[in-house]
Amino acid sequence: MTDYVVGDIQGCLIGLDKLLTQIGFNPHQDKLIAVGDLVARGENSLGVLELCYSLGNSFTSVLGNHDLHLLTTQAGLKQVKPSDKLAPLLQSKKINQYIDWLRQYPLAYQYDDNTLISHAGLYPGWSFAQAIRYSDEIQCLLQQPDFAKQINTLYGNQPYSWHSKLTGKQRLRFIINAFTRMRYITVHGALDFNAKMQPNLAPATIKPWFEQHNPNLSEQQRVLFGHWASLLGQTNDRQFIALDTGYVWGNALTCFNLTNNTRIVIKA
Repeated sequence: MTDYVVGDIQGCLIGLDKLLTQIGFNPHQDKLIAVGDLVARGENSLGVLELCYSLGNSFTSVLGNHDLHLLTTQAGLKQVKPSDKLAPLLQSKKINQYIDWLRQYPLAYQYDDNTLISHAGLYPGWSFAQAIRYSDEIQCLLQQPDFAKQINTLYGNQPYSWHSKLTGKQRLRFIINAFTRMRYITVHGALDFNAKMQPNLAPATIKPWFEQHNPNLSEQQRVLFGHWASLLGQTNDRQFIALDTGYVWGNALTCFNLTNNTRIVIKA
């Protein structure tokens, strides 16, 4: 019995099939955990959801920014982007079934006492317990009948900084952005959404979130995340495990074996 965490699939069914074959995935014994962005840009988002859905309790996921975009697009609140290649999925007779399935998932998933999984990472200063509590706030919103409309009103960049006294839409928007869009943090703790380059090319005024000191994170705790393809899986810190290695861009699909702490890489 082995548990795996897979990086951003982004609709790449061929890559996912290769990966599951490579690791000898057995849904009767093993578990697959995704870091989000199951859909968009790849050749077969519909096929990816069909496969993941078919795994039943052997599959779980956190939601990424592309997954949230799918929820609002399917509801007619966002324009379909041709580059996302979502037409076959949106036209599927099972689209409502898949939407209802996706919105059951959280933004953060605590695997055990020392392992947290989210799409973009863990905002510096948040503990595991806080992350799960804030994720629960969004998951509660996703259970509402008008979930897509509510998510749509939360699109935007501000506020850039976290404060425990944030309320209403500002609070929810920051939580979503931190879990699904975060890469760089300014020296004052603000999210920077413009920078996407590799850390060695970043100006001194910003740092990757995982290089910012987090007093609420113990040395034994680790965070697994995706979202940041230009890292190519490198954080130079075993505590922060980057799994988006840009398969959809012609690089590789990576998964992490939680049982023996090894990586499996499938080249595009």
